[in-house]
Amino acid sequence: MKRGVALSVVVGVGMLSLVVAAQQGGAQAPAPKVVEVEKVKDNLFMMKGGGGNSAVFITSSGIVLVDSKNAGWGQPLLDKIKTVSDKPVTTIINTHSHGDHVSGNVEFPATVEIIAHENAKKEMEAWQPVTGIANAFPNVFKENNGRGLPKRTYKDKMSIGSGADRVDLFYFGPGHTGGDTWVVFPALRTAHVGDMFANKNLPLIDANNGGAGLQFPQTLSKAVATMTNVDTLINGHTMTTTTFNDLKQFVDFNKDFVAWAEAQMKAGKSVEQAAKEYKHPDKYVGYAAPQPARVLTNLQIMYDEMKKKGSGT
Repeated sequence: MKRGVALSVVVGVGMLSLVVAAQQGGAQAPAPKVVEVEKVKDNLFMMKGGGGNSAVFITSSGIVLVDSKNAGWGQPLLDKIKTVSDKPVTTIINTHSHGDHVSGNVEFPATVEIIAHENAKKEMEAWQPVTGIANAFPNVFKENNGRGLPKRTYKDKMSIGSGADRVDLFYFGPGHTGGDTWVVFPALRTAHVGDMFANKNLPLIDANNGGAGLQFPQTLSKAVATMTNVDTLINGHTMTTTTFNDLKQFVDFNKDFVAWAEAQMKAGKSVEQAAKEYKHPDKYVGYAAPQPARVLTNLQIMYDEMKKKGSGT
């Protein structure tokens, strides 16, 4: 009897150790996929988590969704959408080609119309590594035989819906990628600006997928000059909305960075030397501390562009 009790204690202790080990990271369960909701206007919501911020625009005939998040987050996003409306998702607009904004496409019904800029569609089909983040995203389109790729594209401007349900899509030029769409909801004076203004910091410039460093502030300036009916922004990676004045400041921030980069190259500094010396100008209050790797990558892209421009090619 004592031997049996002892054996039971040993087995019990062993099982407890396994449980403790699992809880401490030895065999962690996958983290739950939680999508958070922020109401922006009466029929417009920002959905955060799982990649880029999504916009959910409830129209009279269905839901227009902007960006569908990382792979595996399409269904959690769809589930969360159902908590704000029982209408079906009829349209997905992708702001650009990166996996954290488009991979969820494959998890939506095939009846959903998917729209993107013509360059973004080409980038999704080619699926090149993101500059500075190689192999960051699985190629869900290849894995699903092309399912989820945009079927409808545009060149410069496109509108869908009418009246209070109208959505305007604009392409102002290369920046974050070669096919960034700015999505405007005119009746709500709100725009989803994707990763052209992801957050208050240096932007990610994806040269592998058509992004442009020197032209970045010019593209932003065109957006500011055109979107005069907008006062609220849904950004690619912020925890809350920003304002049109924030976008104007972001234009100046990027102009200053380009001017600084040009001055460093003119002074004969190497990319590495200049990057080590960079810091945000003090006037940009509220901007996150610069990431050394991002500074180095963006500066290298701009140096390469200046050399190419100088050679006339």
